[in-house]
Amino acid sequence: MSSYKSDFLRELEIRGFIHQTSDAAALDEIAATRVLTAYIGYDCTAPSLHVGHLMQIMMLRWLQKTGGKPIALMGGGTTRIGDPSFRDEARPLLTDEQIDSNLAGIKAVFSKFLTFGEGKNDAVMVNNRDWLDELKYIDFLRDYGRHFSVNRMLSFDSVKMRLEREQNLSFLEFNYMILQAYDFVELNRKYGCELQMGGSDQWGNIVNGIELARRTSGAQVFGLTSPLLTTSSGAKMGKTASGAVWLNADMLSPYDYWQYWRNVEDADITRFLKLFTELSLDEIERLGKLGGAEINEAKKVLATEATAMVHGRAEAEKAAEAARAAFEEGAISADLPTVETDQLGGGLGVLSALVQAGLCASTSDARRQIKGGAVRVNDQQISDEKMVLTPANLTSEGVVKLSLGKKKHVLLKPKG
Repeated sequence: MSSYKSDFLRELEIRGFIHQTSDAAALDEIAATRVLTAYIGYDCTAPSLHVGHLMQIMMLRWLQKTGGKPIALMGGGTTRIGDPSFRDEARPLLTDEQIDSNLAGIKAVFSKFLTFGEGKNDAVMVNNRDWLDELKYIDFLRDYGRHFSVNRMLSFDSVKMRLEREQNLSFLEFNYMILQAYDFVELNRKYGCELQMGGSDQWGNIVNGIELARRTSGAQVFGLTSPLLTTSSGAKMGKTASGAVWLNADMLSPYDYWQYWRNVEDADITRFLKLFTELSLDEIERLGKLGGAEINEAKKVLATEATAMVHGRAEAEKAAEAARAAFEEGAISADLPTVETDQLGGGLGVLSALVQAGLCASTSDARRQIKGGAVRVNDQQISDEKMVLTPANLTSEGVVKLSLGKKKHVLLKPKG
């Protein structure tokens, strides 16, 4: 049962999204009686968001589904500095062209989760560069910088960690928390935004915004954070041995995305179904009780529902069918990830092929997997690490099927 009366906070609490809130009772009252406007900021440090961002995107989605108005704030301005929170060193500075390109890639995912438009609870997307680029810096410091205590800023865990490790914290980065606080004030003024949400590592920055709004305009605004998301074994969500689990299809195929969720740890199934799908809590409870071999059916439901959220129902079902065919029938499916190469004609060593296909991180890793009996070529286990792939290895479909274990398959296809 939930302690909240508003649909929004009740849904977030029951599903496990809430870590910290400021003045929860007052926030709950607003969410229960009128349209609550809330935002989450996303810096443009890569061409796509990844699974680690998904929890916050789902919070915006639940806000809209329960009658609130979401704001997706693109950090076109703050990305020029880089958020120093809980980082050992500064992010590399990006050019304006790189930031704009990344922003374009990130924008695409939000239309999958939110409805944008002019309605009272339609989502809006804004870019903080629109106001940060216009600041007259001395005037800004005089009007807003005076409300920040350097003593207090130095007390934040995110700052103390860098200082204690004797890692440089530049004055440029030190300004980030002031600018993020100002974003909240600006969004409150322009859009009536009353809530900032984010991951638990953003709590200090969010509190700064709450206090700056109170001191400069007397506005009461709120903060809400989600817990740090890790797997049951303690691994950080959104990362795998082969890299980040991206949300954009051009950076990670729907099939590989489906496989990521299919392979989650057994102990995480119920929690992830609550966070990353919209299945009813009764259905989630039923799936969470499955044991033995049946637990794999729950994982397939999680994988299909989570993939449908990002890539659409049709792509999710194609990925599920491709996985079933590859696993149950040993079949070659056109929906499996495909990598083109121009090296088959002259002969391509299987170690290099496994690296090119993204199945192994290095040739030494590939050699280790072959010795362990985990590698198959066209569904035949191989033991010769010196094997060379040539056109003679092409199947009737014109591809070479590389497999690592039972669940990872890639088609190698000649270019041209």
